[in-house]
Amino acid sequence: MIVASRKNIKDLKEMLAQHKRILVLGCGTCVTVCLAGGEREVGMISSALRIAYKLDEEEHQIDELTIERQCENEFFEDAIEAVQSVDAVLSLACGAGVQATAERFPNTPVYAGLDTKFIGILQEQGIWTEKCAACGECVLGEYGGVCPITRCSKSLLNGPCGGAKNGKCEVSPDQDCGWQLIYDRLKAIGQLDRLEEIFSPHDWSKSHEGGCRKIVREDQRIVTKV
Repeated sequence: MIVASRKNIKDLKEMLAQHKRILVLGCGTCVTVCLAGGEREVGMISSALRIAYKLDEEEHQIDELTIERQCENEFFEDAIEAVQSVDAVLSLACGAGVQATAERFPNTPVYAGLDTKFIGILQEQGIWTEKCAACGECVLGEYGGVCPITRCSKSLLNGPCGGAKNGKCEVSPDQDCGWQLIYDRLKAIGQLDRLEEIFSPHDWSKSHEGGCRKIVREDQRIVTKV
């Protein structure tokens, strides 16, 4: 899932200061799971903004709404009336959702209420960790299901750097060495022979370095003939 964290109320208050009626718009998927932008967080942030503005004796109306997903146009039907009645939208979605909202409502200012961090998992209660950099050329099958791009601090593809100590990364001592994880995993599944292979440099043109990416599935498109 996409993992995000909330911006602080002081920054949000200043960001929205010029607007008198604001819609805090939540998203019911990824950011709900990581406890950053779901219905509960919409309520918390809205309440905090109301209090902050009241303390400064500023009049602002804060509306609340959460839709299923902000990254898909079909779910915005439930938000049209609410958005049209406000001066600005504070989107508690990931970066994709914020942009989708701005594109869907081109005449309404849309602000990001979250900082989008990474694609990750819930490691344990209250801790989310990055697992995927969405690099565009997945090599998980070659490394036993452990990603060297994200799990190794240096994104090395052909073995460790030699700086690890006791299985921990030299960049951050509280972080497991990605290549120790790869070795342990390949050993566990009987595929240590994979370490004898030499992999070519990663093709970063398939990542963001190649510009804004797009996937087109012709078998799923609906083409309207004029």
